[in-house]
Amino acid sequence: MSIRFNADEIFAMAVQIERNGQAFYQIAADSQKDEATRAYFQELVDMEKEHVAIFQKMREEFSDAGESMDLYDEAGQYLATMADGHKVEGSPRLTATLTGEETMEEILRLAIGLEKDAVLFYLGMKDVVPETLGRDKVDWIIEEEKQHLVTLTAKLKALTE
Repeated sequence: MSIRFNADEIFAMAVQIERNGQAFYQIAADSQKDEATRAYFQELVDMEKEHVAIFQKMREEFSDAGESMDLYDEAGQYLATMADGHKVEGSPRLTATLTGEETMEEILRLAIGLEKDAVLFYLGMKDVVPETLGRDKVDWIIEEEKQHLVTLTAKLKALTE
């Protein structure tokens, strides 16, 4: 069975993923007693907000242009699995399990895994977004997510040394 998406659906998934990431980092920020740690997670919240705005703008531009793109077979199935399985940043299932008692190290380890999965989702998305429909913007998001990984990994390394 083929799964079919159009551009609006793809970007809607991306918006939701980024909102989920925003919620995850907001809970992480709110649970921190240390002001510097709280500020660190709040910066990540702000980055996710920026990503939401970018994907919303992309949705609007494509719908205004009347552009559409249909995805079939492996690419569509891949994206459905990633989005439906909540295997990306801000996983609602994982976020719901946060108690506020997690250490910064625990939150960072969770966030690193989820950011890696987000990069994989966006790499799949890139494969199905034509250059004329904004592939360069998806590339930008991928680079941003990679930078999140570098930042999170450096922070974790500093904590564990």
